[in-house]
Amino acid sequence: MNTQRIKLGAWGEQVAATYLLQQGYTILGKNIRTQYGEIDLLARQGDSLVFVEVKTRSTASLGYPEISITRQKFSHMVSAAQAYLVEHPELTLGWRIDVVSIRRRSDAEPPEIVHFENVVDVS
Repeated sequence: MNTQRIKLGAWGEQVAATYLLQQGYTILGKNIRTQYGEIDLLARQGDSLVFVEVKTRSTASLGYPEISITRQKFSHMVSAAQAYLVEHPELTLGWRIDVVSIRRRSDAEPPEIVHFENVVDVS
């Protein structure tokens, strides 16, 4: 992955974390590695653990950020969350997976943030 994409991704994850904090979430972890992939953010909202996938784009030419999440990516997100929970049996809260989509606009404009809650049915 090139340096620009890494920087954009890190920026997007920070924007998402700040947004979630403003919405009353508690951030428990960032960039958590599992055998199934990385969990961008782990948060808590009330009695729920929230595994958050952050998608960021700096241009609209490729469409909205969230459209880059494929069926395979959804599967990896669920597997990563389940693997994390197996490694942390002390976490007995309910859980869900959210996506935070961020479009970076000009430096003069705030980013566009769209929060999709409970994108994967884990029941």
